[in-house]
Amino acid sequence: MTPEQDKRNEIEKRIDIIEDDISKINPSLLKLLLQDKTTKDNILWCTKDYEENGPEYDEHTQIKIELITGEHSNVIQPRAAKSKAVQEMRVRKRAEVFTPSWVCNAQNSQIDNAWFGKENVFNIPDGTGWKVTEEAIPFEEKGKTWKAYVDAKRLEITCGEAPYLVSRYDTTTGDLIPVYERIGLFDRKMRVVNENCKEDADWLKWSKRALQSVYGYEFQGDSLLIARENLLYDYMDYYKDRFGTEPPIPLLKEIANIIAWNLWQMDGMKCVIPYSCHDYEFISNQIGMIEVFGNEAEIRHCPGCEKNSIHEHNGNYCKIMDWRNLKKSILFVTMFEGSSQHGKI
Repeated sequence: MTPEQDKRNEIEKRIDIIEDDISKINPSLLKLLLQDKTTKDNILWCTKDYEENGPEYDEHTQIKIELITGEHSNVIQPRAAKSKAVQEMRVRKRAEVFTPSWVCNAQNSQIDNAWFGKENVFNIPDGTGWKVTEEAIPFEEKGKTWKAYVDAKRLEITCGEAPYLVSRYDTTTGDLIPVYERIGLFDRKMRVVNENCKEDADWLKWSKRALQSVYGYEFQGDSLLIARENLLYDYMDYYKDRFGTEPPIPLLKEIANIIAWNLWQMDGMKCVIPYSCHDYEFISNQIGMIEVFGNEAEIRHCPGCEKNSIHEHNGNYCKIMDWRNLKKSILFVTMFEGSSQHGKI
């Protein structure tokens, strides 16, 4: 075994969530994490990386439970546990680049600097690390309450393994990050929930609202599944830290359902399910006074793809859940129309 393989094995032991372990907690959890809420089917592979394993792993096919559990339980791995050759190949083919946690922290802090009107609210940068602030997060400005912060919507585009939302580990090194040092957008909300919810019922309510306020989309199915797993395990870490025990199964199902809605698979250039745009047969009828002179069929392409128009694709537009305002699913593409019905970010 080479030194690189030894290193990757150690990283995998630290950070890789084995799908079999999720199934052992409860079989329905992995089923929920594989759901595509728009199509009602499973998310797609959307990568050629696994095609050598057989036709079931074709990029256009769904990720099935039996393809990633049992003898296949190590098929999907976090980027940090992949070989350098695979990492470089994914960079070339999909421009897949993962950001170090200290950079994620700096960029997430820019959002909070603007929200709070001051710097270093959650932590103080220290080279490629950071020092967590010791005092409770202050909410001094009128209208900027802790509840408003928890409800504020955050979106990580092309989220990969979602390092901006949750920081269980550094995606470039595989190093685990202690709960109270995590810097993800969801992690920051959970710190605020922990500091302000003294009653258990309030904690449960606002921890769910914190989860409902963070969103992310991703093209590749393996990365999306890892992102969903990371968010689930991150929530479990906070629950265990609060209550000293594992979360009950009904709560985990509710959390997994929220995650499946809020982290979804999408072609970010089109706002549709990947590969769902299609050619179609157009028939033009020439109608005379009495009879049809003839039918001519021609193959036409997706109008949105031809015109590069985000609102004219014939693919399956992705749905997300508006938890707070409309309290129902909406088409994500409508968020580009300048509508105020979804509330302020």
